[in-house]
Amino acid sequence: MDYDPMAMDEIESKGPVIKISQADTVRVKFELSNADISFANSLRRVMLAEIPTIAIDLVEIEDNSSVLADEFIAHRLGLIPLNAEGIDELQYSRDCDCEEYCDHCSVKLTLHARCTGDENMQVVARDLVPSGDRINRVLGTPIINESSDGLGPLIMKLRPGQEIKLSCIAKKGIAKEHAKWAAPSAIGFEYDPHNKLHHLDMWYETDAKLEWPPSEYADWEEPPQEGEKFDFNAVPDRFYFNVETAGNIPPDAIVTQGIKVIQEKLASMIKDLGETEGGENGDYNGPRSPEYNGGGGDGWQDQGFTTPYGNGGNQSSWGGGAGGTTPYGTTPYGGAGQDNGGW
Repeated sequence: MDYDPMAMDEIESKGPVIKISQADTVRVKFELSNADISFANSLRRVMLAEIPTIAIDLVEIEDNSSVLADEFIAHRLGLIPLNAEGIDELQYSRDCDCEEYCDHCSVKLTLHARCTGDENMQVVARDLVPSGDRINRVLGTPIINESSDGLGPLIMKLRPGQEIKLSCIAKKGIAKEHAKWAAPSAIGFEYDPHNKLHHLDMWYETDAKLEWPPSEYADWEEPPQEGEKFDFNAVPDRFYFNVETAGNIPPDAIVTQGIKVIQEKLASMIKDLGETEGGENGDYNGPRSPEYNGGGGDGWQDQGFTTPYGNGGNQSSWGGGAGGTTPYGTTPYGGAGQDNGGW
């Protein structure tokens, strides 16, 4: 397929554009353009908190003769990254029809280790063994990085004669519920590397240029010219992301899943607004402002709903109207057109 610069320019002018500058198994760097700062920040927040992953949520300890408390071990197990490949096949436990957990909404892992030698024994993530009759045997398995010599994160150490036996239930969730379900380990977010918009007030002792070295993205944009006038209407339109994964989801999948979540949120909002505006017969059935009846001494008439301050502006929820009765008894100020010596 031939490259058509005019067609590419037309595509870029229609909406946000992502250009990937670096990608590997650990991180992905990309530039987001043709978008405002609210959209860029929404993408960042969604990638941080709303991408579904899997993590250990329940721990049942049968035997623990180590020096570590049960709660401490359960906390460490919950922070072990698990493979989230095929997470869409797993249901949220709150949406499942089972009473507690099953193969449709959870993954079960077991751990049984005993130190039988004369030296201390390390218990690592590789010792967690998935069980059950699931078709996807990859989902929920511990992430084993090459840097850990194929062992995975250290869970605990056992002295000679000590034993640990437990079972874990891993469930689907998002980082909004708990940080253990976070897909990225870190997200770098930057715009305006030369600070041309003056959104930052950089504190310095002697020389700001020496104490605040430019970032790697400074070469991607033109630096400010000497004597250049400040544009008060300028807004940022290029944003630089650096997404690093914990291993449960590839970094490029974090970006695509983040975009997917935003699309689902917008689709849900559009659907709700369409139902509210259209109604059953095409009429608007949502809240509305009071409509003025054009005079007649009745004031504002509420055609949409009754407020607690009155129906038609004549009666409040605190009395029978015309200054009559409050919920605390008869007011001493009298009724309409009557003066009892009060105000």
